[in-house]
Amino acid sequence: MANKSSKSKSAAKAPKKAAKAPPPSSKKNSGSTSALLPALVKTHEETLPAAVDSRTEALQAYIASIKRHPLLSPERELEVAKKAFDHKDQEAIQVLILSNLRLVVKIAYDYVRSGFHVLDLIQEGNVGLLRAVKDYNPYRGVKFSSYASHWIKAYIRSFVLSNWSLVKMGTTRAQRTLFYRLQKEKAKLEALGLDAQPKALAARLDVKEKDVIDMNQRLSGKDVSLSAPLKASEEDGDSLLNFLSDKSEPTDEKLAQSELQENFNERLNAFERTLSGKELIIFRERLRAETPKTLQEIGDLYQISRERVRQIEARLLEKMKEYMKQDPRLRENIIDIKPTSF
Repeated sequence: MANKSSKSKSAAKAPKKAAKAPPPSSKKNSGSTSALLPALVKTHEETLPAAVDSRTEALQAYIASIKRHPLLSPERELEVAKKAFDHKDQEAIQVLILSNLRLVVKIAYDYVRSGFHVLDLIQEGNVGLLRAVKDYNPYRGVKFSSYASHWIKAYIRSFVLSNWSLVKMGTTRAQRTLFYRLQKEKAKLEALGLDAQPKALAARLDVKEKDVIDMNQRLSGKDVSLSAPLKASEEDGDSLLNFLSDKSEPTDEKLAQSELQENFNERLNAFERTLSGKELIIFRERLRAETPKTLQEIGDLYQISRERVRQIEARLLEKMKEYMKQDPRLRENIIDIKPTSF
């Protein structure tokens, strides 16, 4: 009877033991915080309403859901962080993430003036939080919240900068500084009763005045499609593209210039075939060469003076000009070429 009673008691306790989830194995938890994303999504989906009518309601539901996770005291946070760092414990990593989701929301609200919905900013900030958890070293004496704030802001700023305009921005240090601080510095100057001129802003931000003017123009309005109609009521009307001037050379002028160049080269080759001796050498080595030889180099070749080479070259240029003028296609395009003194 005693044995039968003890067996029935153990059988009654068995369901409780089976219902208890086993602790995560340190061998399986080899380290990637990205593996937690499905679990985090599932955790919050349980608290969200079945149907959300707007992004505002979605935001309210999200904030309500993250309040379920308590904030950690500094001592508890350090203990959890060491466990996550030393053993790659997934449960500790999850606690560290969930307890800091409110920090992401707080930082995201600092960037709502950028024009993006706070949910988009929170989403990017959460990715930064995951990166912070992955790289955080609790033995360096830095609070996790301080370290995480750096990564959260970095990811949010990168998102804002990348999606602000179709035109790439923030490619230099000066542009990034202006993008984030220009409006703030203008507000500070105006609060002091000063005129926020580009020169004064450039001095305060340690950038060039031209960079301030360029960024001010970029931030003054959103992108506009050149193909969009000038009037919203006229879908097939004129667009901005119709009023842009084409600064490229007209096709007919390009063809005419190409034909003239071809005729000139043909005539020049024909003139070269009439030359011989010193004139031919000077023509090839001085007038048609990409890197012309000096008068002295030609003189040394023929054992004549530098001045004598210059005289031959001057006579050759006059001879070439007269020859080229014989072609009516080139007559109006021949210019005077004077011999050089080097």
